[in-house]
Amino acid sequence: MSGHVSLVGAGPGDPELLTLKAIKRLAEADVVLYDALVDRRVLDLAPKARCVDVGKRCGKRQVAQAATERLLVRLARRGWKVVRLKGGDPFVFGRGGEEALTLSQAGISWDIVPGLSSALVAPALCGIPVTHRGLSTALLVTSGHDLDAARTHLSSLIPLSTTVVILMARQNRPALARILLSSGWPAQTPATVIQSASLPDEKQWLGTLADLEQPSETLDLLDGAASLLVIGKVVALSAELGALRSMQTVLHASVG
Repeated sequence: MSGHVSLVGAGPGDPELLTLKAIKRLAEADVVLYDALVDRRVLDLAPKARCVDVGKRCGKRQVAQAATERLLVRLARRGWKVVRLKGGDPFVFGRGGEEALTLSQAGISWDIVPGLSSALVAPALCGIPVTHRGLSTALLVTSGHDLDAARTHLSSLIPLSTTVVILMARQNRPALARILLSSGWPAQTPATVIQSASLPDEKQWLGTLADLEQPSETLDLLDGAASLLVIGKVVALSAELGALRSMQTVLHASVG
């Protein structure tokens, strides 16, 4: 009898940001294949499952995507309930579409459990509304991993017309900044780097687009942590809204 595969979004990291359906799928799972960015506390929600790391991180051991897809099919054909656990949302730069197609072509039952994407969560937690009347009415989310693809998207934008969110941006951060600067974006455009959003070691750097060209040690960034860039007028709201959020968090904790 064939099993079932659930493509589950783990959100940005904090287990409290999981959906109820994601928690249910983890509790029922026989096997969990998880990505490198998944917080270990999320795996604790799958007490009876065997958890297998199939993550991909730059400069470290990687499991080929084709191998992961073959494993999903093989495990499901054993009749097991399998969770493919991905940071953020499976269909937002998570290659969930590729895995869904593979499962469908193999005749395997599957479902999708969407997760909160860090493209929206990270800015929100730092007091940045990615759209805001009078500042930005459009949002571009792209990946910084493929510099050529990012250049195509970024160079087509009218300067300051859009909030730009770039995932997987750590390695190509200076080059990404240069693309926007060469496309006419003002050097003083507000910009931020957010690392480990929603986790205890969350870190935010605030500055300008021109500053993004500087080395990581100049910006005081965490070495090796996943980085997300937000560029645009709305970033300027972080200084006020981010501080207010921190105050409310302290107040909530003291009341609780």
